[in-house]
Amino acid sequence: MISRWSVTATATALAAAAAVMAPGGTAYASPPGAKDVTAVLFEWNFASVAKECTNTLGPAGYGYVQVSPPAEHIQGSQWWTSYQPVSYKIAGRLGDATAFKNMVDTCHSASVKVVVDTVVNHMSAGSGTGTGGSSYTKYNYPGLYSSYDFDDCTSTISDYTNRANVQNCELVGLADLDTGEDYVRSAIAGYMNSLLGYGVDGFRIDAAKHIPAADLANIKSRLTNTSVYWKQEVIYGSGEAVQPTEYTGNGDVQEFRYAYDLKRVFNSENLAYLKNYGEGWGYMNSSVSGVFVDNHDTERNGSTLNYKNGANYTLANVFMLAYPYGAPDINSGYEFSDTDAGPPSGGAVSACWQDGWKCQHAWPEILRMVAFRNAVRGESLTDWWDNGADAIAFGRGTKGYVAINHESGSLSRTYQTSLAAGTYCNVQNNTTVTVNSSGQFTATLGADTALAIYAGKSSC
Repeated sequence: MISRWSVTATATALAAAAAVMAPGGTAYASPPGAKDVTAVLFEWNFASVAKECTNTLGPAGYGYVQVSPPAEHIQGSQWWTSYQPVSYKIAGRLGDATAFKNMVDTCHSASVKVVVDTVVNHMSAGSGTGTGGSSYTKYNYPGLYSSYDFDDCTSTISDYTNRANVQNCELVGLADLDTGEDYVRSAIAGYMNSLLGYGVDGFRIDAAKHIPAADLANIKSRLTNTSVYWKQEVIYGSGEAVQPTEYTGNGDVQEFRYAYDLKRVFNSENLAYLKNYGEGWGYMNSSVSGVFVDNHDTERNGSTLNYKNGANYTLANVFMLAYPYGAPDINSGYEFSDTDAGPPSGGAVSACWQDGWKCQHAWPEILRMVAFRNAVRGESLTDWWDNGADAIAFGRGTKGYVAINHESGSLSRTYQTSLAAGTYCNVQNNTTVTVNSSGQFTATLGADTALAIYAGKSSC
């Protein structure tokens, strides 16, 4: 069986994005509602996701949870088997339809909406029996697709400067659906409508770069809720035939350059450079961009930071949640040395930080920034300060203020904010900070630590 990622799945292999179309045709770059942070619980089973919505995500203020693909897929322990569907039944490693429906309902009860990672560009790369008992061959999925429903090009994508090659040929040997066909569009929309019937609130479209934007627009137009939150995976590649901006008419597109550059800045450059991060770096407009420090692909292929990078990784997530650009995803997965390895215990999470589960979404430094982001949403960047090197600080209007010390030693100074006078809780370490009548406070930050205060949080 060909691995889901057996070729070099770096900046040219796939792409990820998020999108939503509101009634009236207005596209947003973040999920609708007051809370725009998504916890991506990679390869968590549905029962574990449900518990986490209740115990952690809801109370912390996460607006959304993203779950791994629920469709029946090829057998195997590797994580990428989830990305080779063989039918659209909910019958994968992570649970059946009953567990899925319970997860959606439970998360909704915790005020957390649900985004589903949705694989509709392709099917499998071989033949066998799926996780739900369905028999299949590479170009025949009884009751769903036959050989007539796949693109004529059966060779592997090899030239990213050639649009037809990227969108009509096979991604790492996976049978490529002909999404220009009415039947295929109808079948995909039927699958997504079935998920909407379970109550899901959004979709991440896996491998969207390999599906023409017009095809995705047509599929979206067939949904029972055409304003549903929508994520399209479209990695930017300089000089490539297919560009992320082609997809913004459908909704959001994740800005992979944001994650790539954060790795370089936090590892080897100066945080002071981040003052105009986003559009100032040539990225897409904030209003159409989804952002992340890492995702399940990039943490494995080395193109971004990951949990193994310690303070660099933690502080990058703090920065992302504090800075006013795009809509953030927090990747939450499990330890790996083998990049193909599937989830511990088949996706069952008995407790965070056990059995290899990293639970980055629940790291205190990251989790507490979710409420910060909710509190300052809509506020512009103000009161920027930096030392020209690896110490920065900035405000979010009159609502919040953050300082990050990425230097090798401690830093003591007085900061100027636009906050009202009073006592605030530094949610990074649960100590109090006093802002005077001039909007100033004095603090000492240890090496590789941060400070975050916001209006409405006066006690720890």
